[in-house]
Amino acid sequence: MQHRFPSSDSSRILFFALLLQLFVTVLPLRAQVVGGAISGIVEDSTGAAIPGATVVVRDVETGAQRTLITGADGGFSAPSVPVGSYTITASRQGFKSEERDNLTLVIGQSLNLTFQLDVGAVTQQVIVGGHNFVINTTTEQTSGLIDERQVRQLPLNGRSFDELLTLNPAAVNYTAQRSGSVGTSNSSVGNMFAVDGRRPQDNLFLLNGIEYTGASLINNTPGGTSGQLLGVDAIREFNVVNGAYGAQYGQRDGAQVSIVTQSGTNDFHGSAYEFLRNSILDARNYFDQATIPEFQRNNFGAALGGPIRRNKVFLFGNYEGYRQNLGLSDVTLVPDNASRAAAVSSVQPLLALWPVQNGPELGSGIAEAFSTPTQRVREDFGTTRVDANLGPSDTFFSVYTIDDSDANTP
Repeated sequence: MQHRFPSSDSSRILFFALLLQLFVTVLPLRAQVVGGAISGIVEDSTGAAIPGATVVVRDVETGAQRTLITGADGGFSAPSVPVGSYTITASRQGFKSEERDNLTLVIGQSLNLTFQLDVGAVTQQVIVGGHNFVINTTTEQTSGLIDERQVRQLPLNGRSFDELLTLNPAAVNYTAQRSGSVGTSNSSVGNMFAVDGRRPQDNLFLLNGIEYTGASLINNTPGGTSGQLLGVDAIREFNVVNGAYGAQYGQRDGAQVSIVTQSGTNDFHGSAYEFLRNSILDARNYFDQATIPEFQRNNFGAALGGPIRRNKVFLFGNYEGYRQNLGLSDVTLVPDNASRAAAVSSVQPLLALWPVQNGPELGSGIAEAFSTPTQRVREDFGTTRVDANLGPSDTFFSVYTIDDSDANTP
């Protein structure tokens, strides 16, 4: 497809103005937190700086490499590094090269390394377990980390991964105590979290650096009509930063929740699952009659990631379905059967709008009526991510996330 520039001068100005607006709109997203940073210094055995040394930062999972040259002070810096596992090698002509492996970078973390190169042939190499020589200068920025193992292995009722926020001592989930239910003006479909005593609308959720919001003005927590935040198998890790934090965070003064999705790697990886809850396994509710109300909940889906072109282009996709049929235990005060029979004929059509007594009489013409209307929820969640290593200085990723859902609550 060919594209032609507008012919008139005014059209050209408008065209470039639109491009500038797009650039200005996208530019602030670069300041959002989607990874970490790696920096350090290269020196010789006496502690003197080695300028002009080559530092290669290599992503073990995707093969992406970033090559850095140390400055006059022997220092190097690699900002905006995606989360993952890394191998870092420092070398300089006339010195033995040194390699650090098993370095894991998480959201908001800054790894500060010191390489000491001994004099020798450049073909000689010293391999060191990097985890023993890492100085983390940003502990307060990673203290709220929920890592991949916790996301995968900790049990979740409904598979709503935001409930893991309460692993942080300053976070409280008070969704059950909120005022207003679904359908009211101050309702929210997502969970509500108070962090450091702040209100839920003070929290900021970021998905791969982009604001991830809910549908309610009172609560910014994302979520579907099921009340769950689906997509556990698409989440690699997330970090909760609260209190005092750096300038890279902002917009709201509450907790900063940074979420990073899974990506494809050089190795294929995936999963398929189904989780079932059924009323057969439930105990009777206090307000239930002899029969336990219907309840079926199914969480099912699959995830798959791998290379499209090894070391260059990667793809990851995830789908999760949520189906629920829940009999809501309900007790209502209604006119008793005697009151119905004694009512005049003009009132009978109105009484027909009320449930019929099937519980005990309470006196004064009032009785209880028990019922179990069925709430039906359908939610389909999906996310796809493409990563590409464009070159030694550039990487690219694109994520598409969709949540389609509806609920019918009698």
